Amino acid sequence: MTVGTIGSLRSHEALVRHPANPVLSASNVPYPTALVFNAGVAKYEGKYVMVFRNDYGSLAEQTLAPPDTTDLGLAFSDDGVNWQVMPAPCFKLSDGEIVRAYDPRLTVLDGRCYMCFAVDTHHGIRGGVAVTDDFERFEILSLSTPDLRNMVLFPERIGGQYVRLERPFTVYSRGRDRFDTWLSRSPDLVHWGRSSLLLTVEDVPYANDKIGPGAPPVRTDRGWLTTFHAVDVDPSRGRNGWEPAWKKRYTAGIMLLDLDDPSRIVGMCRRPLLVPEAPYETDGGYRNHVVFPGGMILEPDGEVKIYYGAADTVECLATAHVDELVKACLEP
Repeated sequence: MTVGTIGSLRSHEALVRHPANPVLSASNVPYPTALVFNAGVAKYEGKYVMVFRNDYGSLAEQTLAPPDTTDLGLAFSDDGVNWQVMPAPCFKLSDGEIVRAYDPRLTVLDGRCYMCFAVDTHHGIRGGVAVTDDFERFEILSLSTPDLRNMVLFPERIGGQYVRLERPFTVYSRGRDRFDTWLSRSPDLVHWGRSSLLLTVEDVPYANDKIGPGAPPVRTDRGWLTTFHAVDVDPSRGRNGWEPAWKKRYTAGIMLLDLDDPSRIVGMCRRPLLVPEAPYETDGGYRNHVVFPGGMILEPDGEVKIYYGAADTVECLATAHVDELVKACLEP
């Protein structure tokens, strides 16, 4: 599939990068790891909690260990900025069929913490949903069939149903990497269906390759505020990280979904919310020019904390006021 290139982009003025960025990197982890990124973040039992992806290897030598070494680390914070990493990873899946679990997303629902995650297997990528009360024991509630990824749960039931956003791999019907965002429902977090198409690549002016969910949605008076990732490809991009050629750029968008019917988009910002611009997003990483939102917290004073992986290497934080984000979604 031939696609046109997308030129220069800028982050939305409503969003401010935190001066402490990156808020988590491999140097903060008390065990050997090379890359820590694409974290899920939530407020749970009076603390900020972060579950982050660990990829092992050598940052200095730009080498990665085999995929089956990937696991998930755990950190806590009192302020959402300064993090204390626990002395050992909290979650790992690897057996004869499953290669690894990665890219967690956290949602607090009915007083418990649920984690969506991706699973690489020898027969495709699956999406999982697990629940935990202490981040020491996780009960896996469901694993999808291949190929499904980037699943995020809404923080409450809607119309009596659990709801999630997800991104299937529609390779044959849409062409390679022409992936979109879908919405599915469940009566019990185990059986999922009533799936409907929510947002397509063609709907996003700054994407020409694929899109998908970002952080779990947060409730506002005007609708469910939710981020998504958007990818554009430019064949002229050369070496852009550790790989011989990395031609993609990941940006973050934001949209507003109807509170009672989240399959209906109330509004979407026509400009990207976050574009790789800072040095820790554009230089020296595993895959440069990548930002990937995985956590979003709405504070009582209206501040929105958006946590995102940068360059597939570190975890960062940006903030905005909820009113400005809603306004951006409703702009003509």
